[in-house]
Amino acid sequence: MLLRRCVSVVLLAFAASPMAFAGKARPCVTPNEAANIAKRDICLAAHVYDVVQLPDGTRFLDVCSPDTPDEACRFTIVSKRDDRVEVGELKQYRNQDVRIRGTVEAMQGRSGILLSHARQFSGGPPKFRPNPRLLRGFAGDEGRPPVADPNLRPHGGRRAFMNSREQVEIPSK
Repeated sequence: MLLRRCVSVVLLAFAASPMAFAGKARPCVTPNEAANIAKRDICLAAHVYDVVQLPDGTRFLDVCSPDTPDEACRFTIVSKRDDRVEVGELKQYRNQDVRIRGTVEAMQGRSGILLSHARQFSGGPPKFRPNPRLLRGFAGDEGRPPVADPNLRPHGGRRAFMNSREQVEIPSK
């Protein structure tokens, strides 16, 4: 009887553990609140009033109301030209409420989120960008690997095993 009770308590604890460890869903913040948050991954809930495209291909989601002067608008959402394929068409979000996940960054006197992938609209992470300091000395058109792995080197200039220059004729029967 005591063993059954202990087993049932342990099973109940394991069944309840995912719910116990699951944190509360983070609420989305408004653009005014996000302007005061720096370098944090947030969920932003905003109304997109307009989509603006610059001549160089950079696009902005305007989250400030039309009656707000440009100097008073302290938050923006930016999508660079290089990310156009991953982000997709942004005009569909004009005059709609959106939720975007991203890291708040300082952008020319105001705060903003860099929109680099469409999955950010559904709470996903932005596009992965490798650290340029780690890629030093490597170009894609080179014939060598980007890492200095000793297993990938020829060890002495030529292969000792199965050397293609040394042909052995197989006797025919």
